[in-house]
Amino acid sequence: MPRFAHVTGWGMAVPHKVLTNFDLAKIVETNNEWIVDRTGIHERRIAEDGETTASLATDAALKALDMANLDPSKVDLVIVSTSSPEHIFPATACLVQDRIGARKAGAFDLSAACTGFIYALNLAAQVIRTGNVDNVLVIGAETLSRLVNWKDRSTCILFGDGAGAFVLQATNVPGGVLSAVMRSDGSGGDLLSLPAGGSRFPTSAATIAQGQHYIHMNGREVFRFATRVMAQATQEAVIKANLQMEDVHLIIPHQANQRIIEAAVRQLDFPMEQVVVNIGSYGNTSTASIPIAACEAIQKGQLKSGDRVVFVGFGAGLTWGAAVVQWSGPILARRRRLPRSYRAWARMLSFLNRVTRFIEGIIWGRWLR
Repeated sequence: MPRFAHVTGWGMAVPHKVLTNFDLAKIVETNNEWIVDRTGIHERRIAEDGETTASLATDAALKALDMANLDPSKVDLVIVSTSSPEHIFPATACLVQDRIGARKAGAFDLSAACTGFIYALNLAAQVIRTGNVDNVLVIGAETLSRLVNWKDRSTCILFGDGAGAFVLQATNVPGGVLSAVMRSDGSGGDLLSLPAGGSRFPTSAATIAQGQHYIHMNGREVFRFATRVMAQATQEAVIKANLQMEDVHLIIPHQANQRIIEAAVRQLDFPMEQVVVNIGSYGNTSTASIPIAACEAIQKGQLKSGDRVVFVGFGAGLTWGAAVVQWSGPILARRRRLPRSYRAWARMLSFLNRVTRFIEGIIWGRWLR
């Protein structure tokens, strides 16, 4: 019997601190009119002390699990898409898995920049269809404010922090993720990058002095690339789902730039009122932007059960992609679960795991002598 991957839960988390364009004008040579005219951004959220990629991802994940009415112990896989992970390793997904008490879940990070959430959504749907897992938690989380040069007005005005999460579950009911396309072009990798901090340019006094640990972007070339591939990916995904653009109720694009979104929509000849845009309030939150926008669309009644929605994005790599989803909603359960109450249980479980490893280390250490 065919298996389908439905989105049954969703949640978002953003920092409390709001940084407006007027605030930015006090620290870099810019002004509100210039930023709004070129990007559509009015303000963004900025992580403060104690707020990290993992903490935002955890908050969004617990909200999504609560919405899906799913016990964290039932999660089979956690995928965190991010360009600003907590560490190079361990994976941020492993930290989230521990913090939510998903004790039976595998976990890994996915790096495809702003397109990452679409990649992760597609991978989650595919692994559900194989029958290997039933419940997957897909998270996009970023704290890119810690990777921008606050003296560079071409990049610091763009990025904000936040996280969004979807729960995907297996059912026999047709619908859910209908299609997806994933594309890449590494020849344009230098157009948007974080040059240092990896194995090619390890952290050193020289790389820090040269500002190689900040985001570098060729804005003009990225703009041209994005306006072309956003429309192409949308059309490909819709055709792959055996649909036409007239069958699509809503498009939720990556929130990178208001102009890019409008240019792509014009190419599609699609009504702008059926496109979700919230970049004005959050800026570019990279791989978190699509799930955050989806959560807001649901809150506002723009995205409803039965609607066919296209998620489309692009990012560094270069990468781009799109997914068509027939929206469903939570699967009804007999007993209401409260995953957010599992924070304390997850901390206790984490402590017990550490104690167990310590004891095992002593036992095995003696045995190996």
